[in-house]
Amino acid sequence: MHKAWLIFAQCVAALVVVAAALLALNRFIPGLLPFDGAAVTIREVVGAHPGVAPPSSLAEAAARSRPSVVNIFTSKQVRVQRSPFMDDPVFRRFFGDQMPQQNRAQRVSNLGSGVIVSEDGFILTNHHVIEAADEIQVALPDGKTVAAEIVGTDPETDLAVLKVQRKGLPAILFAPPDGLRVGDLVLAIGNPFGVGQTVTMGIISALGRSHLGINTFESYIQTDAAINPGNSGGALVDSAGNLIGINTAIFSRSGGNLGIGFAIPVSIVRQVMEQIIQHGAVTRGWVGIEVQEITPEIAESFNLKSTEGALIAGVLRGGPADRAGIHPGDVLVGVGDKPVTDSSSLLNLIAALPPGKVAQLRLIREQAEMRVGVTVEKRPVMRKSAGE
Repeated sequence: MHKAWLIFAQCVAALVVVAAALLALNRFIPGLLPFDGAAVTIREVVGAHPGVAPPSSLAEAAARSRPSVVNIFTSKQVRVQRSPFMDDPVFRRFFGDQMPQQNRAQRVSNLGSGVIVSEDGFILTNHHVIEAADEIQVALPDGKTVAAEIVGTDPETDLAVLKVQRKGLPAILFAPPDGLRVGDLVLAIGNPFGVGQTVTMGIISALGRSHLGINTFESYIQTDAAINPGNSGGALVDSAGNLIGINTAIFSRSGGNLGIGFAIPVSIVRQVMEQIIQHGAVTRGWVGIEVQEITPEIAESFNLKSTEGALIAGVLRGGPADRAGIHPGDVLVGVGDKPVTDSSSLLNLIAALPPGKVAQLRLIREQAEMRVGVTVEKRPVMRKSAGE
């Protein structure tokens, strides 16, 4: 028995020595053993990654698009009220002629950017850049400044179209509306803080941003390309220099760039621009309802299967929806054959309906789906409203 245990111990010791020798040899000759003790497989790039082009200069894109971006200077006349303390001798002693002796008019200036969209003088910018202005001057790429007239504005998307009396202007090229991806390189071009035309670079951080409370119709491109005051109305272009959006707003606690800027995508820009040029204004559908998002709590209380759709919170008395028999508490899930995912999608779907036509709205009432025909009317101008 003692002899058998001695033989077993010698065999185990020999196996341990052989295993240690093989593992040591495998360090010098990888792959010698059919297995390896490592639990993680590392994938390394050898040479250029297939299908991925190395980054290059964006100078060509900037050179192609910069001539189409203009500076816009606006001014308006405001009345300065005479101080009621001007008759007080103490105030007159300390302030003297610095305070107005009587009510007088004063001009207040503002600046922004714009994008040339046609060779014959049409220029896109933001509504808030030219809002309430009684004089608009545009600094063209050739250095000349010319007066501009307002063709039309759309406060609900914050877009406006101007016209200058010039021919042969360098119009920008529009990118396809469905070719944008998160991570694409972009350039923001404008006149920040009035320092002169400036180009900043970033990427597309997100697409379809909404529920921001900036405008009524929102589906923004979010970018970290630096956008500052004065960039409003300027161009957001892709790496080929084609227009993908109009810079319109920033998220900032200080008033300067924090890496969160928003641009109106060309899909919206083209629709609004074409209607303004053709008709002087944008015509949208309207049915007279107030809607809100369906939260999980609302879905549970209404025994809904999901949070998709929009809850009708109010119906305008005598409006199209009221005449069609739609009630508060109904859940709108479709407009025609198009589904409603949330209140923003409903807003866009109804706005796209032509006034005067009957639209079929699909809604859920007391857990039963039904269709209601509503005669669409022209949407009145409403800024920052959830009403449809």
